[in-house]
Amino acid sequence: MKRIWFFITTASLITLMISVPNLSIEALMNAGRGGVELLLKLVGIYAIWLGFLEIVEQSGLSKKIASLLSPMVDWLFGKIDKQTKEYISLNISANMLGLGNASTPLGLKAMQSLDKQNTKNEASLPMITLVVLNATSLQLIPTTIISLRQTYQSVNSTDIILPTILATVFSTVLGIVLVKLCNKMRRRKNAS
Repeated sequence: MKRIWFFITTASLITLMISVPNLSIEALMNAGRGGVELLLKLVGIYAIWLGFLEIVEQSGLSKKIASLLSPMVDWLFGKIDKQTKEYISLNISANMLGLGNASTPLGLKAMQSLDKQNTKNEASLPMITLVVLNATSLQLIPTTIISLRQTYQSVNSTDIILPTILATVFSTVLGIVLVKLCNKMRRRKNAS
């Protein structure tokens, strides 16, 4: 896969350099500058939210969030220990706030904890469920997207909220249903 992407990128750059050399260098420089500016703007947003999530974890509020989300986490993941449930709950909470990148460390901690409980040398159902939940990422407040839209001076940066809620609810429900169906089909295949 790396070779394919390398080939596509190289071919695109060569084609661009041959067809419009003066614009291609200017575009490369502007893209680099734009990337650094965006990075600096997002670092502040993530620093605030990661700090907030650390306060939530150290204050014990994470345990309350875990108990609030406990019935859903139990239904989705089955029997898991309290610490793993807490990591998963915080990961889900961060995703609901639209903080995908800020939820990544929590998701990694949850995955490591699930891996310790895994007896087989393959992905367990809870591990697969966690990956699907993070990929579909139910978002109630898409803060990162709203911040990006504000950064680029959108007229109404919050008009994305309803479409985001609808799209992520649909994708999350579909992802969970597919995980459950695939697990049932796997069980039937293994039973026969």
